[in-house]
Amino acid sequence: MQIRVLFFGILKDIAGRGSDSLSLPENATLADVLLHYERAIPRELMSCLAMSVNQEYARPDARLRPGDEVALLPPVSGGSAEGLRDAEKRRSPHAAIVRGTIDTALLLGAIKRPEDGAAVVFEGIVRNHTRGRHTLYLEYEAYEEMALKQMEELAQRALTEFKIRDVVIVHRLGRLEIGETSVLIVVASAHRAAAFDACRWLIDTLKRTVPIWKKEYFEDGAVWADGEPFPDEIPSPQGTHSGQRASK
Repeated sequence: MQIRVLFFGILKDIAGRGSDSLSLPENATLADVLLHYERAIPRELMSCLAMSVNQEYARPDARLRPGDEVALLPPVSGGSAEGLRDAEKRRSPHAAIVRGTIDTALLLGAIKRPEDGAAVVFEGIVRNHTRGRHTLYLEYEAYEEMALKQMEELAQRALTEFKIRDVVIVHRLGRLEIGETSVLIVVASAHRAAAFDACRWLIDTLKRTVPIWKKEYFEDGAVWADGEPFPDEIPSPQGTHSGQRASK
């Protein structure tokens, strides 16, 4: 049977391409895919990977079917406002992925309602340095279909688990200059405590689970940013994550 394998971030650099067509025997599993690529992927990186089948995180023993889309995922780096009217966008009820500028003021104005007592805004912005090196600009890429699905699931969980009224999550892809907004989260609630708690949980969880990667460009070269460790509930090739970041 034939399946499609996708590579992202540093794995795309290692593979020299973004996807591969792989022929496997019937009843093959994700473990067979990992075995096929294990010689090409450094051991320390292999131990930090997550895997997905048809945009859902999956365990190594997951059985595959003809035509499945498998992704090998290194640790992630990661309303109606102007940024969401970008022609190049993906959108769900509470989340969006865009390539144009994110307009925070318009998005904040769109979400607020008279019953709200608080609206908490988080902006992730591009800074001009990383570990003592001068940053020129960043580039973000994503497994877009899966990233949007994961962002929407996080929004729905926040609405269920925190006493908030509404939430919007927007992430930008492509080249970003110093000072530009890469990710925006807005949470509206009757009370500030719930809004603060939900906003913090959303950005912390997004940075560990949503398949978005960041490449940093310096005067002397470029590197993929060290990713956040996947949480233990997301399976790794060994069945659980160690909490160690991949070496990049």
